[in-house]
Amino acid sequence: MLTAAERELLRRELCVRFGTPPRLADGIFLRVWRSGPLVGQPKVPAAVQSLVERGLMVIGARSPHLARAYFTEAGLAALWWLAAQRRGLDPVQFAHVRQELGMEAAEPADPE
Repeated sequence: MLTAAERELLRRELCVRFGTPPRLADGIFLRVWRSGPLVGQPKVPAAVQSLVERGLMVIGARSPHLARAYFTEAGLAALWWLAAQRRGLDPVQFAHVRQELGMEAAEPADPE
């Protein structure tokens, strides 16, 4: 369902950075060309381009300086499939993704 390059991209982009887990609704950040004939257009990695071509993601540019790739319904289903695989997404490292996909219940907050 997903190629090795696509799986690697998703693992890299969805991991926790600086203590803050990324949200699926925020999409994947894409750099934007600053000069040349493609100025203002997103720089799309090959793995993201493959996901876009298969209808699993769409690219949205909110401004000339910000572009993101967002999951479609089919893309969320593919991500759910990846998370369900034994070696797809580590259940501990990617617990936030599994919660957003509805695979695990959110942990209750400790009342103190």
